[in-house]
Amino acid sequence: MSYIQVKDASEIQVPTNPTIAYIEGDGIGPDISKAAMAMINASVEMAYHGQKVIEWKRVMAGDEAYETTGKHLPQESLEEIKRCVVAIKGPLTTPVGEGFRSLNVTLRQYFDLYANVRPVKYFPGVPSPVKEPEKMDMVVFRENTEDLYAGIEWKYDSDEAKRLRHYLEESFGVKLTDDTGIGIKPISRYKSQRLVRKAIQYAINNRRKSVTLVHKGNIMKYTEGAFKEWGYEIARKEFADSTITEDEYLKSPGTASWKIVLKDRITDNMFQQVLTRTSEYDVIATTNLNGDYLSDALAAQVGGLGLAPGANIGDVYAIFEAVHGTAPKYAGMDVANPTSLTLSGVMMLNYIGFKEAAEILEAAIHEAYQDQKVTQDLARQMNIKPLKCSEFGEEVIKRMIAKS
Repeated sequence: MSYIQVKDASEIQVPTNPTIAYIEGDGIGPDISKAAMAMINASVEMAYHGQKVIEWKRVMAGDEAYETTGKHLPQESLEEIKRCVVAIKGPLTTPVGEGFRSLNVTLRQYFDLYANVRPVKYFPGVPSPVKEPEKMDMVVFRENTEDLYAGIEWKYDSDEAKRLRHYLEESFGVKLTDDTGIGIKPISRYKSQRLVRKAIQYAINNRRKSVTLVHKGNIMKYTEGAFKEWGYEIARKEFADSTITEDEYLKSPGTASWKIVLKDRITDNMFQQVLTRTSEYDVIATTNLNGDYLSDALAAQVGGLGLAPGANIGDVYAIFEAVHGTAPKYAGMDVANPTSLTLSGVMMLNYIGFKEAAEILEAAIHEAYQDQKVTQDLARQMNIKPLKCSEFGEEVIKRMIAKS
């Protein structure tokens, strides 16, 4: 095995044959993982003709791990992902209400993967509920480790909730009824600023035009509002030469056209802005729950979550993932859309420096969609014959070979 090496706190050294961890996932996970990995392998072969390869290391998590080890996320799996540094995974089951804690959240917190990165752009030929979906080209940076995903909450009838309600009333005069469950929403300067830093750096590296801080600071002034203020603060301190505020830009747009424009928007307003003024937004940096809603809303405009890639990235560790659910009723039927996971593979290839392979793979996926080679989720909207999951992968590979 040739493991990726961590050079310092924020840099990795990738060999020509890196070992990448993969988790198949639950439900449709095995189907889409098989198809996605075949497409990723083909793109690497087309780009480098054997000079670079990916050595895959299977890691157990979810239902498969529980059946084998009695644990949904064994310590051995965490240690293997840590050795590999980079991983890709299919969807994992998270029950609503009762049950074990989300494995996705556990992985993010264990490896401090503080940035959930979701690029969303339109694929020609895909059905869309909006008139001009081609205007969509945004990248959401969602804080991954605090806000509601910190998981600080207590059931209404628990001793902890009773004690906290009593404390709030006695110390702050806050009266809550006895049937009130309580959750705490922590947002810190440190975690907010490292998220905004990564978003701005991405915008600079990828020649994007703007970064928009999305928040609900008009109501939650000391959490959401603080996120906005801390975002502007880090821009002033660390990126003064490459950023400009929206107010400054509007006063003199010609004199600073080469700088990243830093904007901010209230969350609910932003939801309608991305529909009505889509082309005005580029990179988005936001708190956890806002980013959860917003990234899904963006994906809906370009065909749904089946086409939306995602990554959880820290300073060095990174896990790339399908952003949709496990769809258990389709498990093993070879009908699911592997695009989300495959595009996450494109992000992974870029992350490890295999940029030529990433370009080849993304271009081939675009061509397949242009030619209306799609799986059932889109075929039923287009009233055409669907491809199986594996057949879609074959069509993408066929287009890569044709261009080689």
